[in-house]
Amino acid sequence: MCFRVAMISLHTSPLAQLGRTRDAGGMNVYVRELARELGSGSMYVDIFTRRSDPSLPPIQWLNDQVRLIHIPAGPETNLPPAELFPYVEDFTRRVARFAERQGHGYDIIHSHYWLSAVAGMSLAREWDVPHVTMFHTVERLKAQQYGNSASAETPAGLVRIEYEGRIAACVDRISVSTEHEREQLRKLYGLPSSRLSIIPCGVDLRTFTPGTAAERCAARRMVAPGETPMLLFVGRLDPIKGLDLLLESVAAMQTPARLTIVGGNPQGDPEVERLRAYAEELGIAERVSFPGAVQPPELLNYYRAADALVVTSRYESFGLAAVESLACGTPVLATQVGGLPSIIHDGENGVLMPWRCPEYIAERLDETLSDRFLLAHLAANARASVERFDWRRIGDEVRALYQELTADQRAIAACCCF
Repeated sequence: MCFRVAMISLHTSPLAQLGRTRDAGGMNVYVRELARELGSGSMYVDIFTRRSDPSLPPIQWLNDQVRLIHIPAGPETNLPPAELFPYVEDFTRRVARFAERQGHGYDIIHSHYWLSAVAGMSLAREWDVPHVTMFHTVERLKAQQYGNSASAETPAGLVRIEYEGRIAACVDRISVSTEHEREQLRKLYGLPSSRLSIIPCGVDLRTFTPGTAAERCAARRMVAPGETPMLLFVGRLDPIKGLDLLLESVAAMQTPARLTIVGGNPQGDPEVERLRAYAEELGIAERVSFPGAVQPPELLNYYRAADALVVTSRYESFGLAAVESLACGTPVLATQVGGLPSIIHDGENGVLMPWRCPEYIAERLDETLSDRFLLAHLAANARASVERFDWRRIGDEVRALYQELTADQRAIAACCCF
């Protein structure tokens, strides 16, 4: 018997180039790699995303059992998530029509981000199947990281807050990546712990590896030749990533370290230009480089070349770049926010730092880079610390969750027959 999953990623395609825009990041990796892992077994997965590029085929195959289906809804161009809510109803209707034409149903819906979950709620009712969602970010929690509620008081923010509350009350299960996230959502929405399942994000341990000493030296020569220490940032160029704080911290360091910011588009990206101007203002422009977003094979060289990855985020529900870096044997220095403490163990595989204080962060960066024994110790522990995030293990946990929810659904249906 075929088990079919309808996975919804409305606002961004899992095939979008990571870090190139503010909307393509860890969630894209999660959806793509989880679907591939599920499809490597007995499950069939259809990923539904909004069509944002008219040149793409309606259906793309990720493997023999996983399809990416582009659903037309609104303009066929990239739009920020805040502008997509008016098209959710049309998207939902077209997904239902596609499923009807296929002649088979789905056993479960797995939605990602609040816009997808709004569509998922309607489809779950129409198809009478369980609905799992993963928020990835929550508007009220994001607003708290800025010390005010300004972002949540916009019309789009208020709509999002309202619907995130409805989603939390309606779905069969919310998947969270850490215990910290589960506790936050439990308190925010008054949910019992049984409504929230902790399943971390995964990492491709076959792609992201430490490599040999010769491979690491070659990567360093390619990416950052010379003896000057190299710090690395990888991710979306979004204010929540704290890049201003990172630049201020590097400017306050005693060590003249170089900083490589992997993300964005170096050709005409307003955020790249703003960060370049800020680096110039801080007097460190010659030590900061912006190669732009890169694909995993090239990204591997950056991880291997760096002395440390630095994460100065205001908030991270998980922290995929940190896991990838550790898988490559490169320590991580990160702010103690969100899910990062579940990945970074201070003094073992990295360093945890309080957020908002560039002088203190600069001091910790200086201390770590100047202590080669500490760096070697952190690097030696890095890879083993993230082996628990292997995609095969994460896939097994998700399969178990699906089986639990569909068994409950069958039991309810059986009871209704009497």
